[in-house]
Amino acid sequence: MSEETHPLADLTDAGLEALLRRAMRITLILGLVAALVLLIASGWRNAAMLAVGAAISAASILEWQRMVRLVNARLDRKQAPRGAVVVAIFFVLRLTVFAAVIYVSLKCFQGSLIALLCGLGLAVLAMAWEAIRLLRD
Repeated sequence: MSEETHPLADLTDAGLEALLRRAMRITLILGLVAALVLLIASGWRNAAMLAVGAAISAASILEWQRMVRLVNARLDRKQAPRGAVVVAIFFVLRLTVFAAVIYVSLKCFQGSLIALLCGLGLAVLAMAWEAIRLLRD
């Protein structure tokens, strides 16, 4: 029986960076397409809610990408990237910022909560797609 290495074990820092970039792009594209479909099908309020959820999803992936860069620099015992403290602080505070954005969008747009949750789930969908793609190769 031959021992094959798991695809995740061969994942380099550059590969992870590329994976997160692709996931962010997928999230933004799916969010835009779904928002346009909702705009036509059920109005601007639901489209705006989905767009807010998709934007938060993409921003979350961006924050994870920054945090991965910071952690990898620490693990490789390299100089921490510029603004490491800012990245770490915003990573902790982002949940509060995103919660405020969600609250304001629910109050202002008065759209469907389901549309917002679908937009928020796009990051999970994109990351799952990229993970499956990585495992398949």
